[in-house]
Amino acid sequence: MPFTTQWPTNRLLSTAARLVEHAWNERLATLGVTHAGVMALDVLRTAGSMTQAQLAQRVRVQAQTMGKTLHRLELHGHVTRSKNVRDRRSHLVAITPEGERVLEAATKLEDELVGHGLLTDESLRRTLADIITTLGGARWKLRVEPDGTVSDAGSPDATLPGGAGDTAQTLSPTDTPS
Repeated sequence: MPFTTQWPTNRLLSTAARLVEHAWNERLATLGVTHAGVMALDVLRTAGSMTQAQLAQRVRVQAQTMGKTLHRLELHGHVTRSKNVRDRRSHLVAITPEGERVLEAATKLEDELVGHGLLTDESLRRTLADIITTLGGARWKLRVEPDGTVSDAGSPDATLPGGAGDTAQTLSPTDTPS
């Protein structure tokens, strides 16, 4: 693309994001998952079982979108859904051993995709994390304190990437709200 140096930043970011996601999804297809599925599996591995709505909030997608992702993950045996004993209207989603295996394989694929290139540049990662935190703050009802602590202002029981029950977390420059 001959004139990319003249493109505005927003066009560079959106084009780069689409290209990375397409390349990532092509590689993940060999495992039977998508980028959205990997993000869901990662949250479930890190935070444990949760409802579809909680998972959608963590991944920052609509509950309906998460439903489609979970349907596909469940068909492939990567997650299970079971009745929520605390709220009969919902189900708890949990990662399976097969989901753990696929997540490990996806991590290796990601390392191959970005492991030795520009996408591992810490300055770029910090800048992208800052953009996500700044622009996502209002959209996702995040409160960003001057010391870098990020808390979810939208729900008292909502949590960020930390463990269950966390209501605030400090994000390092390479972290992003999930």
